[in-house]
Parts: sequence; structure tokens; C-alpha cells
Amino acid sequence: MMGFYDDQVLPRIVDLVLGRPMEKARARVTAGLSGEVLEIGFGSGRNLAYLPAGVTRLLAVEPASVGRTLAASRIAAAPVTVEFIGDDGQALQLPDASVDHVLTTWTLCTIPDTERALREIHRVLRPGGTLHFTEHGRSPRPTVARWQDRITPAWSRIAGGCRLNRRIDDLVEKAGLALESASTFPMRGTAQLGFAYEGIASKPA
Repeated sequence: MMGFYDDQVLPRIVDLVLGRPMEKARARVTAGLSGEVLEIGFGSGRNLAYLPAGVTRLLAVEPASVGRTLAASRIAAAPVTVEFIGDDGQALQLPDASVDHVLTTWTLCTIPDTERALREIHRVLRPGGTLHFTEHGRSPRPTVARWQDRITPAWSRIAGGCRLNRRIDDLVEKAGLALESASTFPMRGTAQLGFAYEGIASKPA
């Protein structure tokens, strides 16, 4: 069960911090989505405005009640049907091979067992389906990575369990997904905290 801070306060902070500055990243990561899409870490619904016309249904996983409240007006204005299907990305309430694509934006850092969540993503994707992700994680620069390791325990306590030092691309591939495209770069203004990972990974047909 989520505490008051994680459920009521942090979602409002995230909605602000990951708002306008992240619009270009949201547009990039949602490009090419179609059909039935599962979004893990729906948050306040900021990705809705960027979904392509080919998306017919969005299944949302979001643990914070305030996130869903903040999303209400965006859901009402969205041309696509949004259905909340659970609050835990580690145990998806969906059948095997039931969605066309999965979307995650700055989510894999906070899920306690990321490997389990990615195995679940692999399970629910249809053969040939893809995971679209933009995340932050471990820097390839040793000095920055050591700094991330040092501050992650404290950062995690104030940022909803967010870990700064996960190798997102390695975790995605370990789950059996094949990276079709991937780019990594320092996050502007936060190079000591976040290193961006963006890409698409597919489930073998």
C-alpha cells in the first residue's frame, strides 16, 4: 500500500517536473504506436496528447490515486478509450500475447523488481509487438556512475523508489526483447543524476 507522500504528493511533483520540458521526448517515444497499447506508469496522462491516431485503446497501469485524478481532464479530451487495468507493473492483469505495444516513460527506474516487470511486458506482448521506452539510468561515464551509486539510496527515499543506476538497455535485452533502436545521452541539466535511454525493443515473432 502506498504512503501519503508517494500517493498524494509525489505525483503532483512529477506532473510538474515531467511536463513541458519533456514534450519532445514524449513525441519521440510514442511515434509508431498503434492498436492496443499498454502504458505502465500512466501517471497524470501526459502521454495521451502524443498518441498517434492509429492507437485504438490504451490500457493503463498506475498505482497513485492522485495521478489518476490529475489525468481526468486529459482522459476526457483524449480521442482514445483509456481503461485502468491495475496498479502493479510486476503483475499485469492481462492474458498472454494480448497487446500490440507497451509504453513506459520514466517508469522502469521506480518499479522495485524491474526484471520481473520486463518479463511481464514480454509475456503480454503479441509476437512482433514492441516496447517503446524513454527512461533514465546508469551513466556509461565511470565518475558519474559512481556518483549515482552513492546518492541512489537517499534519492530513492524521496523519489518514490526511483533508482538512478539501472542499466535499462541491458535489462530490456535480458527479458528476451530485441533492441531495434536505442539511443543514450546525458539528460540536460541533470547529467550527475540522470542518463537518458530511449528506444524500441520487439518481442520475436
